[in-house]
Amino acid sequence: MALHGAQRYVEAIEAFQMMLAKLASTHSMQIRKLRDKSVSPSEAEGVIRKVINVQLDSAPLRLLNTNTGLLCDREAQISTFKTTTEYKQLLLSIMKHADLPMERIADLVAMYFRYVMLSHRWGENEPLLHDIQDKIVYKLNAAGVMKLQSFCKVARQAGFHWAWVDTCCIDQNNHVELQKSLNSAFAWYHRSALTVVYLSDVPSASKSGALAKSEWNTRGWTVPEFLASKTIRFYQQDWTLYLDNHSLNHKESMEIMHELEDATGIDARALVAFQPGMRDAREKLQWASSRVTTVPEDIAYSLFGIFGIQLPILYGENAQNALGRLLQEIVARSGDITALDWVGQPSEFNSCLPADITSYAAPPCAPPYLSEDGIQTAVSSLQHTVAMDQASKFYDQLANLSYPRFTNCRLRLPCIIFPVTEVRRRAGTTQETLFTYGVKADGLDDLLITTDEKLVQFSRLRPARQTFLLVRPWDRRLLELPDFVDDAESLGGWSEPESLDGSPGEEELADLESYSQALRLIARLGQPFGAFLLAQQRTGEYKRIASDHDIIAQVKDVTSVHNMMDIRTLEIL
Repeated sequence: MALHGAQRYVEAIEAFQMMLAKLASTHSMQIRKLRDKSVSPSEAEGVIRKVINVQLDSAPLRLLNTNTGLLCDREAQISTFKTTTEYKQLLLSIMKHADLPMERIADLVAMYFRYVMLSHRWGENEPLLHDIQDKIVYKLNAAGVMKLQSFCKVARQAGFHWAWVDTCCIDQNNHVELQKSLNSAFAWYHRSALTVVYLSDVPSASKSGALAKSEWNTRGWTVPEFLASKTIRFYQQDWTLYLDNHSLNHKESMEIMHELEDATGIDARALVAFQPGMRDAREKLQWASSRVTTVPEDIAYSLFGIFGIQLPILYGENAQNALGRLLQEIVARSGDITALDWVGQPSEFNSCLPADITSYAAPPCAPPYLSEDGIQTAVSSLQHTVAMDQASKFYDQLANLSYPRFTNCRLRLPCIIFPVTEVRRRAGTTQETLFTYGVKADGLDDLLITTDEKLVQFSRLRPARQTFLLVRPWDRRLLELPDFVDDAESLGGWSEPESLDGSPGEEELADLESYSQALRLIARLGQPFGAFLLAQQRTGEYKRIASDHDIIAQVKDVTSVHNMMDIRTLEIL
């Protein structure tokens, strides 16, 4: 205890080890029990090593030691830890207290191995792994190393032993390591104690608004880096804090968050407390639509963490294929078809997907919203024309449709079908690259569709060999309708069947609820919707014809919706 108090930890451990040896050799059962409350140095080291392995298993593969300026792999990090006062204190504590809670040990280990991440725009002459391997970063004079040195100093001054930079902490030539690093980057930023954002083009003493204009705010990888990180600090060109804000976390600054919200279109709540996953997929794609990356495939790879997925990193596959793999994963896992809502050029991966992320820049198709009063009015009207059994059969048919899925780049998409009966080209200039067609389809109002593809013209009197369809991709969210309040007014005003005791029975109430649910669905399907124009190919599959604007279709007669709709799952190339 005296040696411990004097911080002479090595001697304290040696003294404790001698004491344990004496206790072990005694014949006194009472003293042996005292020995059982303690552990040997080797046992304590084993406990610490297990905790360290768990801690480092979710950390970057390499980290910069902010004290020495050396790049360390995991074994080097552990060796460095063993030389520290923190390690010796922990070792002695475990030796003295065999029942020390693992949570306490894990907290002490985690405290030492906290790391800082850098989010930045790559510049010229960025030092790579081979440039700093086995060298002291602080002593390097090579071009481009100043940013790395300043970052390590900032991390050290903030009290952190370890720092990570994507330029030099990844072996860019090791495909396996690169794959693991890119797929793990979101989690690494999320687990970091601090993310330093370096704004190389924002001069010192800049006013509010400079962050929004920074090139950092245009890059693809900086979106997940910022969203993943729980604690952020923005640094200007000279490594002073942005807006002279010395708070520990700039995500708590309303001024900075509002600036980012306006610049990125990302809601301030998501900026501060983002959760990865498939929810609101279309909105997340819109966030990335104006971003750019040096390597084309990275615009897709940078989004893997935002959607909480891991996929192979295949540099050289081209941007369309990388984006296609991401989008098919989103659709297949979530069943969310909003990723199919875009305007632009179709992808070679699949015609239902866009060729470029910029196709998500415009807000998604938003046909007129049907209010609750409007639904109630439509339901009241439909109950006089649509029988209960017809409505229920129609509802069940849609409810039992499978989810959309991809197989070998082919999309199997559940759809409500409207056969096209006429396609006629509208007159225009001879130099035009876009063609406008008048399109008629059974059950829909006539449409004008503009595309850069030349379509076969036909009518009922002059049919074409090629089949065209206007389809409504089936959206299962239409089944998730609010329940009616259990009163006569909300049930639309119809007369309820009564049971023998004068009140409706449970089965009859269930039938009424199902009937009203089906009528609500029919009412919603009678509203304008975003449609796809599909052309059948010789092999039987379909291909989407991209338009230069959203195709908003309108059902002619809502009361006949349940009769005229052909419901199928189509295979789209």
